[in-house]
Amino acid sequence: MSRFPENFLWGGATSAAQIEGGRCEDGRGLGHLDYVWYRGPKIPCNFMLKRDFERAKAEEATLNFPNRRGIDFYHRYKEDIALLAEMGFKSFRMSISWTRLFPTGLEEKPDPKGVEFYHSVFRELHKYGIEPLVTMIHYELPIIFVEKYDGWVSPEVIPHCVRYLKFLIDEYKDEVKYWLTFNEINMVTAVPWLGGGIILDRYDDFEIPRGFRPFGQLPEAMAKRWNNASHQALHHQFIASAMVVKYAHETAPNCMIGNMFNLHHLYPETPSPADAYRAHEETEYNMFFCDVMAKGYYPKWMLSYYKKHNIEIKWYDGYEKILAEGKVDFISLSYYLSSIVTADPARQERIGNFIRTLHNPYLETSDFGWQIDPTALRISLNELRDRFNLPIYIVENGLGAFEQLGEDKTVHDSYRIDYLRKHINAIGEAIEDGVDVMGYTPWGCIDLVSCSLVSMSKRYGFVYVDADDEGNGTYDRYRKDSFYWYKKVIASNGEDLD
Repeated sequence: MSRFPENFLWGGATSAAQIEGGRCEDGRGLGHLDYVWYRGPKIPCNFMLKRDFERAKAEEATLNFPNRRGIDFYHRYKEDIALLAEMGFKSFRMSISWTRLFPTGLEEKPDPKGVEFYHSVFRELHKYGIEPLVTMIHYELPIIFVEKYDGWVSPEVIPHCVRYLKFLIDEYKDEVKYWLTFNEINMVTAVPWLGGGIILDRYDDFEIPRGFRPFGQLPEAMAKRWNNASHQALHHQFIASAMVVKYAHETAPNCMIGNMFNLHHLYPETPSPADAYRAHEETEYNMFFCDVMAKGYYPKWMLSYYKKHNIEIKWYDGYEKILAEGKVDFISLSYYLSSIVTADPARQERIGNFIRTLHNPYLETSDFGWQIDPTALRISLNELRDRFNLPIYIVENGLGAFEQLGEDKTVHDSYRIDYLRKHINAIGEAIEDGVDVMGYTPWGCIDLVSCSLVSMSKRYGFVYVDADDEGNGTYDRYRKDSFYWYKKVIASNGEDLD
């Protein structure tokens, strides 16, 4: 008997911003990720200061904006969905582009061409028996909200967003059973531009030094704005999410709607009580995002955290009732790596409130410095079971690597197969432990524009897309070795992992 339930949702995951392309086609407007440009190999791009945004607008004709191209899913979706079907997908995680439906985000009615595009995608998926798993907002924010409202920091974004989200439920509830509200909602506190369209130095009189990178020590004035702005934006996203969850429960009872957060498992560096408590604090912080969305309230310790760190929140009117009435039906998560925590701040770099790991000598490391730890996934799934007692959907997991198409028109990615085999086995063990896991959708099932580097070089897919970082290539699709391996995994319901 298989460890995995008979109705387990095997599949893969993508986002509209990273695959669709079709910039400004058929009325689509521009979102804030359309202004992130490629800056070179291994250079993170999803951090925006005032001068960066001004440059993006001033040099729009010459800078390289890969998200505007994606992988041309807008025109090739039938070809791509046929490849997913060939692998035997039961589920396909995708997102909807806010600006394809509401080009500026301010419109009262959606663009009919955008509406019909997603109907066409859903029809194509259902033709092969593939269940759509739809992320309503996968980081995308219409650019007017950056220019006019400072992104999600302003409560003015909420009514426009809720109108958009309610429209999605009304329009597609008969075609989509599984929904997620915000992708990796905790990222707004780690990368405020990516998660919330926030330009941190926009309204401050201090000058960020040239050459500043966000992954080191933040200037004090900027750190204060980082915390206040990002947590205010997070609060507004919690409100919008809870409002649409309540609406979905009332108007689409056959749908299930979940949250989505980036799971980051943490180990103390030593048995020192100080290290152990530090790991506990960071774990609680990571779980806080689920606490609010699954339990419907801010935990008391988080309110104390705000007070301790001088974080000032302007609470949305009636927020406690809104959160209590908008609790999600399941937990969903991305998982890529674990980290080691030390109580010594001089030895621990920070990314916002996310810890950048010390080296773990017991783990392998990927091309991009991410340490591979399937055991931490099993541990975390058990912790989530005990904390929330809700079904869990693993909607992102995978290995990014530099790859080239060989002369035989394929990629021999045994390293990806090995990574996924170990994580699928860990999921199977967690299911045997009693964890209710709904499904598994590895990230970037077709090569796409990477989020952190805004490039095609960092590849995750079972399918190779012939495109480079400059947009050159045929954009033709080629099956990698992992394509055939994953097809066998799905056919055997997770039992044949060889």
